[in-house]
Amino acid sequence: MKKNLSYRDKLLELAQIYKISEVQNYIKRKKNLTTHQIEHILRKNNVPIPKDFNVSFFKKSISNPISKAGKGVSGLYSDTSDGVGKFFKRTKKEATGLYDDTTGGVGNFFITLWRNSGNLGLGILNTIPKVFQTVSSFISNALVDTFSSFYTSEVEKTKTNKLIKGFGVVVFVCAIGIVFFTLKENFDGQNLVQSVQIEKDKPKKVEKQKEPKKKVEKPQIKEQQKQVKKPEPKKEKSPSQVTELVLPNLNIKTETVLSLFEDVDYDLKTVRYQKRVKPIYFTQFPKDLDEIKDTKLKKETFIKIVLPLVVAENDKILDDKIKLKRIASKKMTTDKEKSWLRLKLREYKVKNSDIAELNKRMDIIPVSIALAQAAKESGWGTSRFALEGNAIFGQWTWTGQGIEPLNKGKNEGHKILRFPILRASVKAYKNNLNTHKGYSEFREKRYSIRKRNKAIKGLDLTDTLNRYAQTGKKYTDILEQIIKQNDLSDFETVQLTNSVVKKDIQL
Repeated sequence: MKKNLSYRDKLLELAQIYKISEVQNYIKRKKNLTTHQIEHILRKNNVPIPKDFNVSFFKKSISNPISKAGKGVSGLYSDTSDGVGKFFKRTKKEATGLYDDTTGGVGNFFITLWRNSGNLGLGILNTIPKVFQTVSSFISNALVDTFSSFYTSEVEKTKTNKLIKGFGVVVFVCAIGIVFFTLKENFDGQNLVQSVQIEKDKPKKVEKQKEPKKKVEKPQIKEQQKQVKKPEPKKEKSPSQVTELVLPNLNIKTETVLSLFEDVDYDLKTVRYQKRVKPIYFTQFPKDLDEIKDTKLKKETFIKIVLPLVVAENDKILDDKIKLKRIASKKMTTDKEKSWLRLKLREYKVKNSDIAELNKRMDIIPVSIALAQAAKESGWGTSRFALEGNAIFGQWTWTGQGIEPLNKGKNEGHKILRFPILRASVKAYKNNLNTHKGYSEFREKRYSIRKRNKAIKGLDLTDTLNRYAQTGKKYTDILEQIIKQNDLSDFETVQLTNSVVKKDIQL
């Protein structure tokens, strides 16, 4: 209600707020009511009138609540004082009886003292509800009288009492909960500290080293090898939760690599069955890989190192191929998509912006072929080129930095291309097969297989790689033999554990 209204207008507004039909009917019939008449009608309908509550504001809002609170406190004091007085009177009588009765007085005194202590405690506890009732009643009455004085509406005291009591109960329960959880956390923290302290105090048991199934004759691990932390074995996670593990370039030893595989449960039998491999990327081969006497263990170690690198590059190519198909199907492309297309055309060395040719070149290299060629060209990871320059596939170069072959002819000016890490060598190898004119037959046959919606397998394409080495047909026969003897076809459909399963791409 606005403060600049006249007293009569305030009364009319109150009638409108409280919907007093009698006043509204008079107004509709355009009959003027006097101020006295309006006051009479409002009082009859129990509507607070401004001049009435202005007089009693102090009495209702301050005086009455304080008076009620004082009575409550007085009752509380009298109840508490009566309880304490009775306790001391009884104690005094019992003390007197102690002197009169020497045989059983002492026992009776302590028994009675115990009972009186209990009664005193109950008396104190009984005062708590009265305290709560007095405080809530005081707050309730103060709020009721105060809000009632603002002539908006008469607040019901019973509802306010329930509201205040409910609020008090909520506060009390929250306080108890906070105290409980605080004590619980402190208790758990103390137990944790004690358990850790006990573990520290216990002498560490020296376990005997178990002999591995495949014994590797190796010198002791040096200090720099100890810096490579072995990841703790973890429970199986969803694909989106598995993170990549890139091993640093620290010249790690084969013994460390084998221990790492054991810690992360990296087993080729499981990979063959589940078709999943963990994203563990080594930056180089162990320098002493050739010292493994067991040929099978040496080959398995090599495959475990190279397999994730090959699968990761294939995943990238498939992602690009899916994106290319989506962009090619659009009538309008964005500037960002056009920039991406130009980049891929340069990467795959496609001229005249031929999207069909780009689609033909942008495809995976069968995992079995990549593993077989890596094994053949690097001597299962033990060649000088693989150990010194991370050159897995023996790619030649005439202009770039490379490693000089020892048995090179006089008229041969090539070198073996050097790479900073193993993954760079895998990427260059795939670009080579997908772009060099010498492997156009390989790409054409792969494209025809893809066009027929069949799975791309290494044994179907080995005969197209006769130009990869000078020995020609003999070289491709060796690749087929490596694939069959080592069951490398089992890895054709293997994917990384942190990748999404991709459906076969249909042209």
